[in-house]
Amino acid sequence: MIKNADEIKKVLENDGVIAYVTDTVWGLGCLPSSEKAVKKIYDIKKREPQKPLILMSNDIYHLLSYVKIIPKKGQILIKKYFPGALTLVVKKNPDMTPDYITSGMDTVGIRVPDNKVFQEICELTPEHVLATTSANLSHQPSAKTYEQALANMSGLADLIIEDYGHTCKGLESTVAGIFDDDIKIFRQGAVNLDI
Repeated sequence: MIKNADEIKKVLENDGVIAYVTDTVWGLGCLPSSEKAVKKIYDIKKREPQKPLILMSNDIYHLLSYVKIIPKKGQILIKKYFPGALTLVVKKNPDMTPDYITSGMDTVGIRVPDNKVFQEICELTPEHVLATTSANLSHQPSAKTYEQALANMSGLADLIIEDYGHTCKGLESTVAGIFDDDIKIFRQGAVNLDI
């Protein structure tokens, strides 16, 4: 489906930042291993340094090395809602997940979006994982269409990938933290957790 696969790979491997559709809202992301690109995302968005990015992939298995053991309740939620509009915040693996992604916190958000374009982009990346946030300036509305993403990110992101008709629903993901077996909702979004 994606026509500019080589360009996407080249941008990412050269510390670049890309904008892309997901199942919820448009995203802005880079390789987690590129501190330079992560810094660029914060600069583009004028994002507060204490707000972490999350890690997204096309498959939960690619995210497991970035986190410590996921508690049982977290595993149940993953089975039920991944891929989908749920971001799970769990204890990170400090050897794999750098502080510059998590704002120095010992947790990281992980998500597997249910969107074919995003999943193809992940297939192109070396680790199949992107450090990501929404494609808008901080405190501005999230981009819900390709046109809005272009308006928000033209001249800022290194590449804005078209959606090939795979549009997003326009509502942010629900963010839930799993600590031991306690669940804390940080943001109520597209998924109403049945817990």
